[in-house]
Amino acid sequence: MDTPIADFVRAYRDSGVSRLHMPGHKGRDFLGCEGLDITEVRGADALYEAEGIIAQSEANAGALFGSAGTFYAAGGSSQCVRAMLYLALTGRPRGSPPVILAGRNAHKAFLYAAALLDFEPRWLWPEESGSLCACPVSPQGLDRALAAMPAPPAAVYLTSPDYLGGTAEIAALAEVCHARGTVLAVDNAHGAYLRFLTPPAHPLDLGADLCCDSAHKTLPVLTGGAYFHIGKDAPAGFAENARAALALFGSTSPSYLTLASLDLCNGYLAGDYAARLAETVERLAALRAALTAAGWAVAASDPLRLTLDAASSGDTGTGLAERLRQGGVECENADREHLVLMATPENSGEDLERIRLALGQNDRPALPRPVLPQARGERVLSVRQALFAPHERIPAAAALGRVCAAPTVACPPAIPIAVSGERIGREALALLEHYGVETVDVVRN
Repeated sequence: MDTPIADFVRAYRDSGVSRLHMPGHKGRDFLGCEGLDITEVRGADALYEAEGIIAQSEANAGALFGSAGTFYAAGGSSQCVRAMLYLALTGRPRGSPPVILAGRNAHKAFLYAAALLDFEPRWLWPEESGSLCACPVSPQGLDRALAAMPAPPAAVYLTSPDYLGGTAEIAALAEVCHARGTVLAVDNAHGAYLRFLTPPAHPLDLGADLCCDSAHKTLPVLTGGAYFHIGKDAPAGFAENARAALALFGSTSPSYLTLASLDLCNGYLAGDYAARLAETVERLAALRAALTAAGWAVAASDPLRLTLDAASSGDTGTGLAERLRQGGVECENADREHLVLMATPENSGEDLERIRLALGQNDRPALPRPVLPQARGERVLSVRQALFAPHERIPAAAALGRVCAAPTVACPPAIPIAVSGERIGREALALLEHYGVETVDVVRN
């Protein structure tokens, strides 16, 4: 598969042309990559008006992912989340309310989109809350929630895989959405690789209408590189307006280093990536089995993640993270209950073996696990009103009864505990304490 962006920037680097244009480094080495870092010179195309090499590269990506349209972003999946919500809202039936039905474990980018686009989030809550990161939604539960609404929402918005690696029943959930007259938008930030499993398990393969992938999270792409996908059966206007939607929320100076890495990734995916991915999935499965045999509680997760239930293993996730550091391993995330590690085919067998050796044998009894409350705060203001109101930062312990201004998160994974516009109740205070959040932004009285 050709790589037109990468070919262009390399040729430009090697041309010796005098750069009387941005960026200011003029191609001179400071980090060492400056020669490839260009702006929209002639022939380089323009991301939000693409009709040359960027459009060609995006078409290559669309063919790989089986989409009706795949569009690049250099602002991460956060940019794509805002764009897909914009499309869902502007594409909703005339007269229907600007409402999005969303799993409560939505990334804070979803709430920032609610403020910018002035829509109303309605929440899907899990039956039990074992972690802030997880919000399992069954097709039956989604159907009941949609049936109870006076009109279909502009979209149902789900996060899958979630931060712990839990995956939703996308195919069945998409069927429910379509039967109830709405579209399914999926934050697939952690699952770009799912397309290349056997069988494919990407949300696009399972019926999602809109989807964003953080390419950089699981593929060899520079940080900030992301895909915005339109499903083949999605309304036609989505693909037609996707580029304009991305432009609303992206820089007019996107990084060509990031775009070139997305372009190069196409060639990588079209090569032996699927075979290398299958080999890595097998290695991780073997590691999970070995750790289970050694007494560790391994949680169910997507194929490229290793999630340890730390409490059931007699430790905290932060304690296990320190143990791994001493063995030369840095994790993705750790909190009181869980340890999360993310692997890709770029990790060697030695990397995975280090995990096993660093953890060793476990014979500790399980720790008591608190039942986490659901912070169903009373909605006092819209998200937009709360985020744009004058606000102040106060100690979390003093926040009872105050109205949340900016979404309050334990970051990573940036999933709000307290949501903008909601009154902070005792359940939210308990979660803030549990996750070690010390301050909260509230609307000024």
